[in-house]
Amino acid sequence: MNAYMAYKVSTQTTLPMFRNKTFTVRRRFSDFLGLYEKLSEKHGPNGFIVPPPPEKSILGMTKVKVGKEDSSSADFVERRRGALERYLQRVVNHPSLIQDPDVREFLEREELPRAVSTQALSGAGFLKMINKATDAVSKMTIKMNESDVWFEEKLQEVEAADQHFRKLHALVESLVVHRKELSLNTASFAKSTAMLGSAEDNTALSRALSQLAEVEDKMEQLHQDQAANDTFSFAEVIADYIRLLGAVRGSFDHRMKAWQRWQDAQTVLQKKRETEAKLLWANKPDKLQLAKEEIAEKEKAKNFKRQIVKYLECLLQSQQQVSLFLSDMKM
Repeated sequence: MNAYMAYKVSTQTTLPMFRNKTFTVRRRFSDFLGLYEKLSEKHGPNGFIVPPPPEKSILGMTKVKVGKEDSSSADFVERRRGALERYLQRVVNHPSLIQDPDVREFLEREELPRAVSTQALSGAGFLKMINKATDAVSKMTIKMNESDVWFEEKLQEVEAADQHFRKLHALVESLVVHRKELSLNTASFAKSTAMLGSAEDNTALSRALSQLAEVEDKMEQLHQDQAANDTFSFAEVIADYIRLLGAVRGSFDHRMKAWQRWQDAQTVLQKKRETEAKLLWANKPDKLQLAKEEIAEKEKAKNFKRQIVKYLECLLQSQQQVSLFLSDMKM
């Protein structure tokens, strides 16, 4: 029998698309990943920045499954719970994603089909990893010979912000480790001071040592609380921003691929036109008609260009929505 953790998802809403105003369901972590996969597949190519869920942690979940009760397991459970809550909040606050039937089903349906495609180290996951590596190689070979200054500036801003957030996250995680070590050392010092006070014959000195031990006990709890606050109020929020920036970069990647496909279509169309001119000059009517038909087919690339314009407009709207969401978080 496989052990797993279920998360209670409670919803209160006044939106008419839902059957009830208040409802509660239980979801596995794989259900959250499955929702993200569906939303990314449908909305990612259209320029929407789909909020990403927290990453898998095989080690952390293994400790929970085997029932190992320690501070690291408790921290892992609370971190994941908070990250999933923030993930869902971003999804339902997105004006387009909240309209998606998969989101409504996730929030309302009592039981969901198991999302098997999210299993760690599965065959599908391995193939997806290979495809991502192939996409990364193809992106390196794309020559962006366009003059879209806005796109280049935003791409550089996102990459720079990603690097800064990763450095900041590493520093905050290091700070949390130091605070926890300080808490443990303070607790050890308080215990030693209390023992020394109980063994001291001098009444005044014994009382002073006991009072010092009490103060150190309070300091130890203060360090624990501050470490938890650093983790859940700062480090985890930074991790969310890093995941969001990854989603933004993914949206930019979709745009680069679309631009490359458009460039390829333009190149093929130009070659067909050159072939038409040569056949016209050589007076070969049979081949000329074939070339004209091919050119007419390639002229459809103009329709593709119009789709690119719509895509960029949609991407701009998504960027504006993300800015609003981030502004709301700061408030």
